[in-house]
Amino acid sequence: MASEFDFSRRGFLTTAMAAGAGLALQSSAADMAPAKTPPSNRIRYALIGCGEEGNVLLDALLKIEGIEIAAICDIWKYARDRVQKGLKKNNNLEIPAYENFEEMLATEKDLQAVVVATPDFWHAPISNGCLKKGLHVYCEKMMSNTMEGARSMVKTMQETGKLLQIGHQRRSSPRYRFVLNYLLRDLKLFGRMTAANAQWNRAVTPDRGAAKAITMKPELLAKYGYEDMYKFRNWRWFKKYGGGPLSDLGAHQIDIFNWFLGVMPTSVTASGGVDYYKEHEWFDNAMCIYEFKLPEGAMRAFYQVQTTTSAGGGYWEYFMGDQGSIKMSENPSITQLFREANAPDWGEYIQKNYLMLKNVPAVEEVKVDVRESKPLQAYALPVGFNKAIHQPHLENFFNAVRGKEKLNCPADEAFRSESVIHKACEAITAKRTLEITPADYEV
Repeated sequence: MASEFDFSRRGFLTTAMAAGAGLALQSSAADMAPAKTPPSNRIRYALIGCGEEGNVLLDALLKIEGIEIAAICDIWKYARDRVQKGLKKNNNLEIPAYENFEEMLATEKDLQAVVVATPDFWHAPISNGCLKKGLHVYCEKMMSNTMEGARSMVKTMQETGKLLQIGHQRRSSPRYRFVLNYLLRDLKLFGRMTAANAQWNRAVTPDRGAAKAITMKPELLAKYGYEDMYKFRNWRWFKKYGGGPLSDLGAHQIDIFNWFLGVMPTSVTASGGVDYYKEHEWFDNAMCIYEFKLPEGAMRAFYQVQTTTSAGGGYWEYFMGDQGSIKMSENPSITQLFREANAPDWGEYIQKNYLMLKNVPAVEEVKVDVRESKPLQAYALPVGFNKAIHQPHLENFFNAVRGKEKLNCPADEAFRSESVIHKACEAITAKRTLEITPADYEV
């Protein structure tokens, strides 16, 4: 990427983004519609994991041209029956369903790819098994509930030469990529980066259950590593199966720290506890501080996850510099930029359609303290897309399978990012600051 930004090309807004991101720009739907793929060239894939996340991914998958679902797999008959019937009713698709992924691989001979959306502790066994069978794999994050499992996935990807994309979907979001590539890297719009913070807070929710009629038998649960139906339904809260809130929610946003800053953190300080849900193993809240060493100096990034309150304005990542800042989110209504009063004027970027002034209701200014900074003008991004949030990341995966693109989040890169999440969990247990060295994220 050139160090000097060429405004005459109108950059991202009229070329790369308009080509494949389904943006809310000037192009008509007919202009942006992809050409139909002949049946002989369609990529056949299977979905392994038909729970909540699997259904979210399937909704996006069914909107992608040029791919075809060939099979589904889940150990819970209730889940796979629901998806199988939905595909028949809504899409007129007769799709075979399997309990065991190995049986599916042995039976379905024409698969080229799989999408894995199971509980975390099954990610490594399934992904490794599919890669070794010659299939490309899209696996939800976290890669595994253990570093060993995640490391094995990277090694298998490297040994087989097959693609392994990890589901950090913000890596393919047109809006996140625009901010990183153009506002941060090319324009350096916010000056020297001095701090960052992020959060994802959720309200109190009851644990999940299952009616007696659809409860799996103990021997079936044990066959697949579950102690009982309660832990199967609430696996995210138990260390044998998942990684807790820092893994489920924090993984997305801590990954953005590393990605946007372009370096790995050098230490983490963290605190958390099982303060509310006494029947869980993983803490229900956590607060972390990562320290980064950038070329221009040190900075720190704070992350918070709460599962006992929805307060705090949703989920977002906030990057702050001495000339401006940006509050990012997959929710476009949260995203906004601010220019510091001492920064160069942003008027030219508005004229070039790289920023928009954000309409903020006028409020009567009340002076509270002479040391208080004046309110800053808010700006918005002129970039949006009309697809499901996972769809661009899945499209990137299938385009990479076709050899048209490179993966936006291959397993080796995801491993480095996820390693610092495991490190934060260690810091909470140790109750002290832990150093992060290259040895911590080397395969």
